[in-house]
Amino acid sequence: MPKIDRRIIKSQEAIKKALIELMSEKSFDNITIQDIADKANVNRGTIYLHYLDKFDLLDKIMEEHINNMNNFCESASEMDWLESTVHCMEYFKSNYLFFSTMLASEGATYFRSRFLQFNIEEFKKDVDITKGKNVGQSEEVIVQFVANAYVGVVEWWLKNGMPYPPRVMAEKVGDLLDRLV
Repeated sequence: MPKIDRRIIKSQEAIKKALIELMSEKSFDNITIQDIADKANVNRGTIYLHYLDKFDLLDKIMEEHINNMNNFCESASEMDWLESTVHCMEYFKSNYLFFSTMLASEGATYFRSRFLQFNIEEFKKDVDITKGKNVGQSEEVIVQFVANAYVGVVEWWLKNGMPYPPRVMAEKVGDLLDRLV
């Protein structure tokens, strides 16, 4: 596998960070490539060297986080539910600016939709309608309900400045999910 120049990685990270910071300040529609270049302290040409336009840049950032969460879920499958949720909440915390901006931004409905779909797929693995309190229920309704509730709670937590530490939040969410799933 060819080695990637650290300067390229540094430029790409600065560009991604600049876009997210700008999105926390103003609407995505009002952000220009020049704004991103100025904030990242790079030339416009550097942005176009790596991305087609600001939409491609945003899409790449969102995909990166969705892929990171997917990789996390695969590696966390050996952890118990609480520990994997704590780890997930810590990921949200360490990427607070991204998630709080994406979930609060008008222009990021696509991300919320992707985030929700990701959680629907994850919760499908945990719902069992053949025994216990969910016998006779619709699996689809349960999964939709739980995934939407989870995304809503994460959204609330981030928008309110993470009023609980990741472990406490994971325990609270876990208690609620135990009642549902």
